[in-house]
Amino acid sequence: MRNFTEIFNNAKNASKAVAKLSTEQKNNILQKVSEKLLQESDSIIRENKKDIEKFQKNNTENSEMIDRLLLTSDRISAIASDIINVTQLHDFVGDEISSDLMSSGIKIRKIRVPLGVIAMIYESRPNVTIDASVLAFKSGNAIILKGGKEAEYSNQILARIFQEVLGEYGVGFAVQLIENASREDTAELLKAKGKIDLLIPRGGKGLIQFVSENSRVPVIETGASVVHTFVDESADFEMAKNIIINEKTRRVSVCNALDTVLIHANIADRFLAYIVPLLEKEGVEIYNTSVLSSLTEESFDDLFSTEYLRSAITLHRVDDISGALDHIQRYSLGHSESIVTENMKNAERFLQEVDAACVYHNASTAFSDGAQFGLGAEIGISTQKLHARGPFALEALTSTKYVISGNGNIRD
Repeated sequence: MRNFTEIFNNAKNASKAVAKLSTEQKNNILQKVSEKLLQESDSIIRENKKDIEKFQKNNTENSEMIDRLLLTSDRISAIASDIINVTQLHDFVGDEISSDLMSSGIKIRKIRVPLGVIAMIYESRPNVTIDASVLAFKSGNAIILKGGKEAEYSNQILARIFQEVLGEYGVGFAVQLIENASREDTAELLKAKGKIDLLIPRGGKGLIQFVSENSRVPVIETGASVVHTFVDESADFEMAKNIIINEKTRRVSVCNALDTVLIHANIADRFLAYIVPLLEKEGVEIYNTSVLSSLTEESFDDLFSTEYLRSAITLHRVDDISGALDHIQRYSLGHSESIVTENMKNAERFLQEVDAACVYHNASTAFSDGAQFGLGAEIGISTQKLHARGPFALEALTSTKYVISGNGNIRD
């Protein structure tokens, strides 16, 4: 039986210790983590290979998932580089947001502080183990990680490397990985109100929905998406093509990858004739609703609600921008949405009315990424509206408190 009382107590004590570290100390530790990852690259790849082989043994046809699991020397180098990028970022902990001297004589300062203990439940991608740990640590928090079984060996060695460096500075429990985790372990995290300050699920729609509906701990929802691009009547076909191919094929297994293209009816025939051969050339499986008219309404709903995470796409014509907005409102999960148009009035309407964390005009949704937003990395992309929305990292992993100073002041 896993001792969660010990896990939570260790995390709480570590969070207090990390909160006292200076920016320089935290950056030095992260520098050493980056160096150790590179030194251990061969070992990481060996452990990752175990995950790949285990997955391939049970799944013969899912190359996209393998891409999510895979760690290569180049990817490890990129992870190490991202850590260095985070050391260059502003440390929000201790920032004074405001300072006011009140008529009563007291001085009130609002300052930024760490959240405390963060827990993260995530699937597939082992790089999340490092990304989440780095951002939690830099923002003065401790983190408890529960990764997916498909990346079990990779997550274990990555967490161990981080913990070994932390241990040299007496804060080894600032990162804890729940190894060989079960559903019972998930249940313990969900009910840990007062022991965990924030819970972050990152993965598919089912995971996020389950955590959100069952957690007693405050949750920030991340990840799940059904991404749309609307090709308006005035769109430049070459621009639209470049954006769509980039969104769909750059990395099909990520949450900002394109799922549905909406096409203005006045250009639909011409644009479909243009884009379909190009998508086919890229090996994309196409669901063109223009030739799927025999589907039932329920089947169309399933199609429009699909987050593919593979080389597949839905093409659907709409009457106009109002039709596109209605469709997005119905099927979007609030992640990333884009319009391709030369009509500024339509662009402004789209940007204003679409209710999503990231809304684009004439640009690829592939930019929905913490590094691309200048955040160094991200712990996820929040699709909710409270506290954090869109790619979030260091600042969103802090809270605030009021510090009040006086000279014997009492209230009338």
